[in-house]
Amino acid sequence: MTGSSHDLAELSYVAVERLLASPARKIAIVPVGSVEAHGPHLPLGTDTMISVEVARRAAGELAARGYIAVRFPAIPYGVTDWARMFAGTITLTAATTESVVFETCHAAHAIGFDRVVLTNAHLEPDHIATLRTVAERFSEQTGHALLFPDKTRRHAAQRLTEEFRSGSCHAGQYETSLVLAIHPELVDVAQARALPEHVVPLHERIAAGARDFADCGLDRAYCGNPAGATAEEGERSLATLVAMVIEAVEQSFP
Repeated sequence: MTGSSHDLAELSYVAVERLLASPARKIAIVPVGSVEAHGPHLPLGTDTMISVEVARRAAGELAARGYIAVRFPAIPYGVTDWARMFAGTITLTAATTESVVFETCHAAHAIGFDRVVLTNAHLEPDHIATLRTVAERFSEQTGHALLFPDKTRRHAAQRLTEEFRSGSCHAGQYETSLVLAIHPELVDVAQARALPEHVVPLHERIAAGARDFADCGLDRAYCGNPAGATAEEGERSLATLVAMVIEAVEQSFP
């Protein structure tokens, strides 16, 4: 059976009706991100850009495997309290984030998609906890799993880069590499190359009670080694992130 990949915002309602009438398995992919400071060298929309690109590439791969994959418009805001002291950062409450993400995913299920997948690149602890709550509510209310390839889980993190696993990776080599692979024109490369490595194991600071970037010593909204970033590393990370989505979808079907 021939699959296809689509952007929901570009479709008419009659086109969606035709897709939903297909006997092929239909997958809705909902990207979630943030508007948050990512060092002096990366755009505020870094997390959203990563989520959207993973969704786009995963949809293409799913289409090649016979699925109908529809990319929903991104939800660009989340729980983003940790960077609130930096200009441009926008944060929603956990309750608002939960409502927006849950209702979007529930609507996708209600109109006839067989599976709903979240792609997310914003790793703030309360944001991740909120998405996990969304997944639990979705399962309870629909009887179906909300597919959420959560790369903060240990088994998933082990598949990503050494810097990601270290926890010292906000706007560092890992994320800068991803943006270089997706939107190189939005990276201030000269600034990135001039930034000294700043090792801050965020997971340890969080366990010790830190509540924001100031507590962690991220006075320029980054940690890790942005100077070491390359587009090639970004492509490898994207391939891994896409594989996680594909695996979650295929493992969800008997």
